[in-house]
Amino acid sequence: MTSRIPRDSRLRLVRPRPLAAAPAAIEQRRARRPAPRPPEGTPAPAELAGMARSVLAAAARVARWADRALGPGGDSATADGKATLSDATARRAADALGLTVDQVCADWDTARLAGLIEVHGDSARPGWRLRAWDRDDSAVLRGWVALCDAWSLACPEPEDYEPAAVAEVVTAMPQVLSFLQLSAGPVPVPQLLDLLAQRVTELRTERCEVDYGPRPDTPAVAPEPRPAPAVDAPLRPLLDWALRALASVGALTYGDGQATLTPLGSWAVWVKLEQICVAAQSPAGNIEQGAEDMLRGCARLRPAAARAEYRAWLAARPVGSAVTELIAAARGEDALLRGLAFEALRVVGGPAEPEVRAALDEPTLRPYALLWLAEHDGVDPEDAHEVLTREEATWLWVDTAAAVADHGEAPLLLRHLETAVQPTVPALLDEVRAVGHPRTVQVLVALAAAHPDPAFAKAVRRAAFQVHTGG
Repeated sequence: MTSRIPRDSRLRLVRPRPLAAAPAAIEQRRARRPAPRPPEGTPAPAELAGMARSVLAAAARVARWADRALGPGGDSATADGKATLSDATARRAADALGLTVDQVCADWDTARLAGLIEVHGDSARPGWRLRAWDRDDSAVLRGWVALCDAWSLACPEPEDYEPAAVAEVVTAMPQVLSFLQLSAGPVPVPQLLDLLAQRVTELRTERCEVDYGPRPDTPAVAPEPRPAPAVDAPLRPLLDWALRALASVGALTYGDGQATLTPLGSWAVWVKLEQICVAAQSPAGNIEQGAEDMLRGCARLRPAAARAEYRAWLAARPVGSAVTELIAAARGEDALLRGLAFEALRVVGGPAEPEVRAALDEPTLRPYALLWLAEHDGVDPEDAHEVLTREEATWLWVDTAAAVADHGEAPLLLRHLETAVQPTVPALLDEVRAVGHPRTVQVLVALAAAHPDPAFAKAVRRAAFQVHTGG
């Protein structure tokens, strides 16, 4: 007795509409909360971007020179692998631009902090913001905000101060800046000094240590907290340093014993406050979780809700450490978290580019990183898969199938079968076996168990056995 089902199924695999399209369409039809408006009197984004371009004009000039003069095969840009401009390169730039070496070095540091230059070891390359400098106001503003966030690196800190005291002032300055914004005008330095002293005292009280050991000549009693130390070292020099540094990046004006936020500075403070508010309104309550637990919490959310959760999580922590956490989560064994981590990195945007580009060297992350970079460069998400080689696309297909097998249901795995790039099932099985994904056997076994065609299931089980035995 023979089966009517052909043993070599020539089932055609076609690319259907993305599975997330329907939930996304539902989310788009829902009423959205209007975007928060900046304080009255805040200049339009185009005007703010013009101010930022003016502040960063010298840095952009040095970055463009580096783009022209330090291409592949050129001299090393840095001297120590730590982004310090080498003496020879600084002299070349000074001669070409009509500047002093000190000016070139200062502008180089500014360009690096603003993301106009990226340094990798001894080589430098233009940052993505430089490419978008003349056409993308949001890229310019993000570059200036990155510089403003790094204000403590803009000027040398006062000597003879402990690093802990400097760190306290850096931590306390956001409250000082918020007060300047609320004041909406000049504020005398003595008033700012009083506010800084109060905030530093609060910080010291918050980390007050408790003595758990018995005291001499007294019976052991319950420990008592030590009183908070007074603000002993004079804070005036540190406040002066902080205000001068913030003035150098264009966040405020400082002189005649008073300080005033610039329109750029006021806008930046408002942006930070909005981020804090977003973080406080996390829809799923994952703000305090690590990246891996946060991504697991977002796994069952619709796309728009998950993006809102990513934004809230990102707003609650420094961008650099958040990106590092997400990349680390993507390196794990759970393929679902890998895909979600790169969705969260899409919310991060440009600041994640250096680490995403570095992930190209890791086979596990390379397909995800290629798609991320293609979309970041403006490629339509529907066409981004064209940047992948056949092998990379097959590897990604297996990785996604592993996520579906671990967290989804059989019908979803069958629908994923239709998204393969191979035109036939035999071709798919051959290339899946050749690509060497560590989850190949489990994916094929799950696919065989889910498929209703006995001949197909048998062929897939045979392929799984061959992979398992190395045949």
